[in-house]
Amino acid sequence: MAVWDDLVGQERVQEQLAAAARDADALVTAAAEGTPPPEASKMTHAWLFTGPPGAGRDTAARAFAAALQCVSPDRALGGAPGCGFCDGCHTALVGTHADVEVVRTDLLSIGVKETRDLVRRAQLSPAIGRWQVIILEDADRLTEGAGNVLLKAVEEPAPRTVWLLCAPSLEDVLPTIRSRCRHLTLRTPPVAAVADVLIRRDGIEPDAAAAAARATQGHIDRARRLATDERARARRATVLKLPLRVDDVGGCLKAAQELIDAAADDAKQVAEELDVREAEELKTALGAAQGGRMPRGTAGAMKELEDRQKRRRTRTQRDSLDLALSDLTGFYRDVLALQLGSEIALANTDVRDALDRIARASTPERTLRRIQAVVSCREALEANVAPLLAVEAMTMALRTG
Repeated sequence: MAVWDDLVGQERVQEQLAAAARDADALVTAAAEGTPPPEASKMTHAWLFTGPPGAGRDTAARAFAAALQCVSPDRALGGAPGCGFCDGCHTALVGTHADVEVVRTDLLSIGVKETRDLVRRAQLSPAIGRWQVIILEDADRLTEGAGNVLLKAVEEPAPRTVWLLCAPSLEDVLPTIRSRCRHLTLRTPPVAAVADVLIRRDGIEPDAAAAAARATQGHIDRARRLATDERARARRATVLKLPLRVDDVGGCLKAAQELIDAAADDAKQVAEELDVREAEELKTALGAAQGGRMPRGTAGAMKELEDRQKRRRTRTQRDSLDLALSDLTGFYRDVLALQLGSEIALANTDVRDALDRIARASTPERTLRRIQAVVSCREALEANVAPLLAVEAMTMALRTG
């Protein structure tokens, strides 16, 4: 399969990347043969992929990186780079290519130290591949200082280095950085296309795939998880009951606490096994005997790991809360569609009775205010408001409408 096959519903972006990969291949070939490079080229040294969650920003970046490293002999016969089968494509896609660095964070931000390490790597020539490619999946999490460090590298890159930055929107990236990148916007994939992917690649039953794709409104990763993970389905069902439980102040506070507890449980389940493994690996690396004491001078390293794990649990909890708030937004979007008599497809048909009940008991104006309450809660969480306070304020606002 070609490297572009995982890009769902992004035909325009795929065409632009494929054209750039062809020009990049021509540039490297011309340099190797000592011939003049093409006069016009669609290839550039820095790219910025933006789009809503689930659109496949990181997938597009990885596919482009693989196409840049393609070594298929078919290229010499007029074939397009990105075959998906050669060693360059395969290792880039699975994350083992020596010249493709994928940077993601499970923390709240990317700091100056990590960015400086990336900048130093960006100055190196490719070791075995055709390009040195650095994929920064969470460019929106760069601190201001880290962004300033990155700016110089993006502004004056090494000749064979390519930066691929991913962020939800242009506003999430420093203006000085985004002005030096070629910008590609990905759209939310069509629900039918997501369902087709789940059926073809994951072997999910058509009805379950369609339901998951519809419920997540085109978010591929969430749809896959919803279709395959019973816990994800149970959590979503609990969240969608919340609008029916905020009839009084006591119900609002209880629902808020349960939402926070569920997010904390999710974070704990994700972290437990990983935290233990990381701690054991670090102890072994530092020379601790099996079941014995840690060597002197290693307490600082263990404390740094514990702090990092704590920050990761905080982000995991916030991500879980954000997912719940996305489900709530989808619920009230369906309520508004019913109230306005819209013909758009409902996302939450499995709770149609609850949608009808809320729609009959309120007005479109109240529904819009409730959607705004959910949005305000997400903004408060991003501003580091205490999660319980933010969610309690939201549930009270949902009650009054």
